[in-house]
Amino acid sequence: MSNFQIRPRRPARPLYYLAPAIALLAVFFLAPIVVNVGIAFTDMGANLRVGEFTFRNFERIVQRDARIPMVLLTTLIYVTATLFIFNIGLGALLAITSTAIPDRLGNFFRGLWLLPRMSPAVLYAILWIWIADPTSSGLLNQVTGAFGLPALNLRNDFPLLLVILANGVVGASFAMVILTSSVRSIPVHLANAARVDGAGEWGVLRHVVAPALSQPIRFITIYQALSLLTTYEYILLITGGGPVYDSTPYALYIYRRAFENGAYAYGAALALGLMLIGIVFTLVQWRVTNMRDTFAAPKIEVL
Repeated sequence: MSNFQIRPRRPARPLYYLAPAIALLAVFFLAPIVVNVGIAFTDMGANLRVGEFTFRNFERIVQRDARIPMVLLTTLIYVTATLFIFNIGLGALLAITSTAIPDRLGNFFRGLWLLPRMSPAVLYAILWIWIADPTSSGLLNQVTGAFGLPALNLRNDFPLLLVILANGVVGASFAMVILTSSVRSIPVHLANAARVDGAGEWGVLRHVVAPALSQPIRFITIYQALSLLTTYEYILLITGGGPVYDSTPYALYIYRRAFENGAYAYGAALALGLMLIGIVFTLVQWRVTNMRDTFAAPKIEVL
């Protein structure tokens, strides 16, 4: 008789597998939030000393900081214009056009457009600084000079437009990649059936392609809006948030208050405000755009 014995099955303990991820979240996500909340209720300054616990930072945000309305308006213009014109609009256009041409040419074009995202932020910012250089050496002024037009100084006269263009060009690549996959996943017979029914290319685009892009666009809208709200490296490198505060969105305003002015407690309070704005925006958009359907299980048709 065989001595082989079947061992009793041990109960699975998924917590063991999740422990590394939970530890990383606790150390690099939850702990900084707790520290930030604690600092926000203090008077910590450049000397890193805590003298008292107070609510004055939040009172200052609501009542005494005269720059907050301008910063919020700048943030609204920057996020809205970059998101809808470039991150969604240009990204969708690039996805549709690059899939309508031969595959090799489309892949080459998408690879070129991805280069700014893959390159270091400093290198990309230097490129835009050269483009907007107010002297005759700047690329934009070389073009305008060839047509006899006056020189432009985007960094001083139109700084917000400059940062929208710089962030939009690199941000459109994210939607381009996702929406390209969505366009390619559309069954070919749907477009053929629409053409047989008399639809032209615009009809196929409207009734076949556009519905397939609606759910990915919902995800891109939330993800890219939160990214634009919280990132500022290109703005800091290209314009520094200036002149004065003309191109300073809320996230960069937090950085300038905390690290340039040494008001660490006030910066922490501002960061809590940004966190609240992000949560409210996500919940509202989740409800308005019905994101639950986007993450629902796919419906499989059985023929």
